[in-house]
This record gives sequence, structure tokens and C-alpha cells, in this order.
Amino acid sequence: MEVYDDMNFYITTDKFYIEPNGKSQVLIIDRITQEINVQVKTNQIPSTASVRKICGVLGSINLISGNHLVVATHRVAVGFVNNQVIWRLAGFDIIQYIPSMLHLNETQKKENETYLAMIRTILDTPYLYFSYSYDITHTLQRLHSMSPDQLSLSLLERADQRFVWNSHLLRSFQRPELINFCLPLLLGYISINDVSINGHIFSWILISRRSTRRAGTRLFCRGIDNDGNVSNFVETEQIVEYNGEKVSFVQIRGSIPIFWYQTPNLRLKPRPKLDNTRDSLQPYQTHMDELVLNYGKIVLVNLIDHRGAEDAMEKAFKQLVVRAGSANERYEAFDFHAECRKMRWDRLHILIDRLAHEQDEFGVFHLRSGSLYSAQDGVFRTNCIDCLDRTNVVQSMLAKRSLQQTLTKLGILSKGQTLENIGSSMIDLFKNIWADNADLISIQYSGTGALKTDFTRTGKRTKQGLLKDGMNSLTRYYKNNFNDGFRQDGIDLFVGNYIVREGEGAAIPCPLEQQKDWKVATFPTVLLFALSMFFATALFSHEYNTESLLFLMFWGAMCFGTTSMIFRNGREFVDVPKLNILTLPPSDFGP
Repeated sequence: MEVYDDMNFYITTDKFYIEPNGKSQVLIIDRITQEINVQVKTNQIPSTASVRKICGVLGSINLISGNHLVVATHRVAVGFVNNQVIWRLAGFDIIQYIPSMLHLNETQKKENETYLAMIRTILDTPYLYFSYSYDITHTLQRLHSMSPDQLSLSLLERADQRFVWNSHLLRSFQRPELINFCLPLLLGYISINDVSINGHIFSWILISRRSTRRAGTRLFCRGIDNDGNVSNFVETEQIVEYNGEKVSFVQIRGSIPIFWYQTPNLRLKPRPKLDNTRDSLQPYQTHMDELVLNYGKIVLVNLIDHRGAEDAMEKAFKQLVVRAGSANERYEAFDFHAECRKMRWDRLHILIDRLAHEQDEFGVFHLRSGSLYSAQDGVFRTNCIDCLDRTNVVQSMLAKRSLQQTLTKLGILSKGQTLENIGSSMIDLFKNIWADNADLISIQYSGTGALKTDFTRTGKRTKQGLLKDGMNSLTRYYKNNFNDGFRQDGIDLFVGNYIVREGEGAAIPCPLEQQKDWKVATFPTVLLFALSMFFATALFSHEYNTESLLFLMFWGAMCFGTTSMIFRNGREFVDVPKLNILTLPPSDFGP
């Protein structure tokens, strides 16, 4: 059942009218009562109504000023999967139901604008995707296993709810008569490419799907929750379509599935800490049971360091796997940084060789003329600390091995040919698409592009890549400490982890009103004044006598002492989330 495509959107002072082109229906939303219904189109739409074009209904969300309708206004075609077009969201609009702010006080108006800015930030995150006819939330294998009754459902009804980012926004539209207006959104990365090798033209597709469960930002969302959901969970599917045959290879990534935190505190790299007050076994088993149900056997590829703070987490993860004792999972640890030190990235093939037997055993999902030729019986679940940089390098190498085998099986590559020796175009495309995938997933989680993408793009580490990684690391530092509280709040608001309450900012307090500690204003002011006095003394003294040296020493000591106090109280200066207290670690995980 397809979702309605191009529509006319009419606005009057008391109603919204949404008219699908070529259909005999009209969706009517009463802006005052908020009632939604579908009627047979006659002459309901007033001639005085303003009109505009929209390309989808994304849902509605309630804020302090009331309900707001969210619509898609612009889109960009990405390509075709299974002969059905995939789009990327390129524009949206948020329209308030009640076109007045007179019922709000000044504080409420300001807080309402903050909530709106949060929603816009999430909708502006690169990239959100949709299709009017193809279910991009499911892998080819899951779609093939669906019954005819499931396939007859609407896109929203049969979607994998893990990957529907506007599910909360569409809650008031989930009625049978409204379902054709509901346009599900996927956050992640989709690349669709037509490729020619040896005269054979095929479609090579990469789809990454980010989960909405335990969704969040890099340092505020780590590990597992009580329900077995892990942060930064991403399902990545590589598809080849050729002459009616379809081959799919799926991998997953997700945060280390134990209770742990890495609270931002102004330090360049906060120390990750285990939460030893809670046993991770039951949530871990819940997590793994769901993975086995969805994917089959699991190989847990852990790429974190075997020294320092990461070593304690590696040991805890390994011990948890042993305690669970499941025959459907195997643990494979690989100290990425130690094995590849001194730019020896060729040593990654040691890990790929270890996994090769299981990759061949798991196989791929293969449809031949609509009939099942083979199924994928297991997946690699890869993680590092962030599940971004190291993870993407290893996933791209496994994907490359799978693609090589698939193209040979389909007769596109002849025996003895590899992606490297057929010319540079395909291997360059493969490297760049996987590097773009790394960048997009990293931006969505950490706020910056991925590290180590020079290896993914070129096959080797470069000095230019190291410089770029340094810049990205500094940008991550700034955003993770001073921007991510706002972004985390936006995610929690968008996916429904926080619901705006009636009367916020008036009858009841709004969580956005939280006041910062006095140190947040005082210490930076003192530091700025001390720095000014230090440089003024150093630059404008006519002679460096005892008095001027004492002044330099005094103001230098003030700079050093104030800076030390700022870092000692680092968590007070961090932009922390305000809406969902479950996002914050316990208070005993201090600086």
C-alpha cells in the first residue's frame, strides 16, 4: 500500500486541507479541536485558502504553544531499489495549529522557540530518507520472509519500528483511513550506484539504518539500557541487483552492550567507566536474543584497546559473553590500535582472515528470478568505543570481500579478477561510498565526520588524513562538551522520550529553565580578566622591574588556578541534556 505522493496543502485560519493529486480524498485537520478526518473530495476547500505544494506528511508534535504539523516540502531523488524510487528529505515546514501566541507568557514563548529549534535541528540532520512505495526500513531478506498479509499492510504498519524516526510524530495519524498519508522517515545513509564492469551493468547499493532505540549523542549515550537497547545501533546492508538477481549482505554495529559511561567533563578524552552497581547480564541477553531473532548467529567483533580504561571494558565484555554461554554467539577481540601501530594497517587482514570462515558460512541473501537461492544465516556485530571510525574500517573490508565474491558468483567478474585489478573506477567508488557512509553515521552520532577515512578512501594512512583527524577530534571536543546537550534534548523530544506537558513555563516549571551553578559565570569571567591583565602587563610594561614581574607572576598564577578550577569542575561547564534525566549518568560518575 503506497503513501500519497505530491499533494496540495491548503491553509485557512481554522483548518488544514491536504489534497493528494489524482485522488478523490481530502485530509482535513481542524486547527482548533485538532480533529483529523478524511472525506470524499467535493467542495470543502474554501476558495480563499492559501495553497502550496508538499510531498509528504511527517506527523505532528505538541509543544508549549500547542500542536504543530510537520510536512515535507522538498526532496531529492537518490535512485532506485527494486525499481522503486528512494528520496532524501531536502526541506520541511512546521506549522502551528493555533496561529496565535497570545495565550503564552514571554518565558513560554522563548521556551517554545527552543523546542522548535530542537525539532528543526533533528530534521536538518544529514540525512533522512523515505520512499512512497518501497520499505527501506527492512532488509531484502526480511521483506522476502513476510507473508502476503504483511506485505498488504501500509509502509508504516509493516515497517521495522527500530528505524522509523518519525514514529512518535505520526502517532495521531495511525488510523486505517489516514495511513496512506503517513510517510515514514529513515535516518542513516543511502547510496545507489549504476556500475559497469566487463560490459555488465549492475546496481550497487549501500543502506545504513540508525535505530531510534537509545538514540542519542556520542558522550551522553553509551552502552546498554535495562531493555537491552544499545546506543549507536546501525544496520548496514550492501545490495547488488543484476539481471533480475538480488544479493544482500548485512552487518550491524552497536555500543558495547554493558552498563558504562563516558561523561563529558572538558577533558579531551573523558575516561570511560563501568557501572559496577548494575549487572549487565539480563539486558545483554535481551539484546542478544533480539539480534539472534533478527539476524541468526552473531560474531561479536570488539576493536577496543587492550590497555588503559578500554582494557577493563574489553575484559567485562568478554566475561559477559562467557557468562551468557550462548551457542549462537562468538566473541572476537582485536586490539586495533596495537595491531596497526606505526601505520601498519595492512595487519587488518589478520582479523579478516580470522573471520573469513564464518563469513563464508553465514553466506548472503540471494534471490534469483524471485526465488530464494540462499539466505544469510548470521552477521558480524562490530564495535569500538564509538562504533564509528575503527568499526567502519573493518565493516568496509568485510563488505569488500563479500562484494568480490558476489560479483564473481554473478559472472560480472571472471575468475582471477579482483576489484583492484579491473581498473580504478569501481574500487575508488567502493572506497569513497564507504568513507561517505562513515562520515554520515559519525555526523549523526558525534557531530563530525569520521576519523581514519583516508584509509577507507585510499587504502593507506596519510599525513593529510592524520591532520584531518586532528581537526575532527578538536571539533568533536567542542561539540561534545558545548553543543550535545541541546542535540540530545532534540533527539529525546523528536522520538518521544520526552513529552511536553500542558502548562509548562506557567502552571508547572519547564525543564529548560534549569539554572547553571554560580561557578559557570564566575570562573570564566575571572579567567578572562586574569588573561587580560597578564598580557597587558607583559606587553605594555615600560621596563621589567620587580614590580612588573610580581604582577606577571600574580596574574599568571590566577590564570593557572582559575583554569585548574574550571577543569576540576568540568561537568558544571558542559552543556548537559535537560529533558530526559535517564540520559545523564549517576552522580557518582563525576569528573
